[in-house]
Amino acid sequence: MKKVEAIIRPIKFEEVKQALYKLGVKGMTVTDVLGCGMQYGQKEIYRGTEYVKLLAKVKLEVVVKDDMVDKVVETISSAARTGEIGDGKIFIYTLDTAVRIRTGESGEEAI
Repeated sequence: MKKVEAIIRPIKFEEVKQALYKLGVKGMTVTDVLGCGMQYGQKEIYRGTEYVKLLAKVKLEVVVKDDMVDKVVETISSAARTGEIGDGKIFIYTLDTAVRIRTGESGEEAI
């Protein structure tokens, strides 16, 4: 099993979500986050002091079987891409196991 974590633009979230549903991804966790990458955030001036405001992003987490990882990554990449700096990143983690609390199922059956 793999956990695919994507940091994307909020405006692209619905498009990514619908594309994942069409692919057959059944569950996801979504979190509103702040961050910056190559663009180092947005510079603003408040009362004469310059500071960097972090940008709003969406963190999307899905757990899939090993054979689905490439399809999920390609789906997220194509749906979230604008071609501009700030499109985001995708991280892939290996999971040892998962447990469904309600039934006690573990492993791939739990996802």
